[in-house]
Amino acid sequence: MKLQQVLVSVVASVSIASLGITGCTNVRDFQADGQANTPTPTNVIPVQERTPDVPYVPTPQPVVDAMLTLAQVKKDDIVYDLGSGDGRIPITAAQKYGARSLGIDINPERVKEANANLQKAGVGDLVEFRQQDLFETDLSKASVVTLYLLPEINLKLRPKLFQELKPGTRVVSHAFDMGDWKPEKVQEVDGKTIYLWIIPENVPANLR
Repeated sequence: MKLQQVLVSVVASVSIASLGITGCTNVRDFQADGQANTPTPTNVIPVQERTPDVPYVPTPQPVVDAMLTLAQVKKDDIVYDLGSGDGRIPITAAQKYGARSLGIDINPERVKEANANLQKAGVGDLVEFRQQDLFETDLSKASVVTLYLLPEINLKLRPKLFQELKPGTRVVSHAFDMGDWKPEKVQEVDGKTIYLWIIPENVPANLR
């Protein structure tokens, strides 16, 4: 009886070693065909899609045109549109001024729509759309930033603008201001209000 148990043990050990799975202790580490599963790294955090902070409401085209005019967009500018929706602001900046533009939107459906519009517009060499959280986007390359968010989002975003944007960068918002950061200009367009700010060389302590 003891000899039989020894033989069974030896055979089992050889079988396991021949499969290359010695040292595994959990049957869940294997697929049904006996091949080892690729272990999931414990330090990888799954990407979670966050609910958009702002409901999608497109900026009317006359307001888009006025925003870009107010920002004095030129060919050598790089325009970042935060919450780019269907892509009309970056596309217009490219079509009208030849400016390079980047649209950021957290909603994959909006990015898909913007890319479809970009394909029709024929300025794909100048415009890019990314599905990203605007609060996690590096803004440092922008010379113009356009917004159509909400008052509380503007205020939350303001320190990031001061921290990452170069002095002289123009910021234009449709409909909502930046609290106690006073705009350089305010303009009414078809019953809509747009605001222009310029990033200062030295940010006042009360605005940081």
